[in-house]
Amino acid sequence: MVRRRRISEHCRNIGISQSEFDRRVLEALREPLESGRIHISRAARQAEFPAQFQLVAAMNPCPCGYYGDSGGKCRCTPDQVARYRKKLSGPLLDRIDLQIEVPALPAEVLQKAADGESSATVRARVTQARERQQVRQGKPNARLSTKEVDRYCQPDAAGAALLKHALSRLNLSARAYHRVLRVARSIADLAGCAAISAPHVAEAVQYRRFAKD
Repeated sequence: MVRRRRISEHCRNIGISQSEFDRRVLEALREPLESGRIHISRAARQAEFPAQFQLVAAMNPCPCGYYGDSGGKCRCTPDQVARYRKKLSGPLLDRIDLQIEVPALPAEVLQKAADGESSATVRARVTQARERQQVRQGKPNARLSTKEVDRYCQPDAAGAALLKHALSRLNLSARAYHRVLRVARSIADLAGCAAISAPHVAEAVQYRRFAKD
């Protein structure tokens, strides 16, 4: 149990490469990711510690790192890829809100000048979104309880229909359902929208595709 505290302290400060850790170590993250607390039990006493942290993790798509590469560099067998990905269990992935696949970029794209927004612009938008959350509910969206999600994160009719379809098609769990709604609420806040609409729900669902691949 002490290992859990060490893991949370480690992940609070840096990102981790998930596939480099033993599966049992990764599974120890489930409790603090879910509750924001860590329980340590010994023969004579028990202790509880706060463990709210932002987990940033990365992994290769396969052991060699080239799975899906257009140049056909990957030589991993399907069984090798499956064993590699099984280090991440479904319950652990259920607790990770954003799961993004980042494909390799061609040389011509890498050589181009960046055309995205500046960090200052993004920071200003994030600050405004966080202020909206504090005014609306007194806490960030990530800290909303299930009952608070039902109150503050309900989409409009089109968004609700899309989410219902996604739940059925992707077989999302109840935990994933509430996490999708929290993310959709954050996407709407970043866009300055009071209501959660279908595009916000669609983007939030898209961030959970890896768990079902």
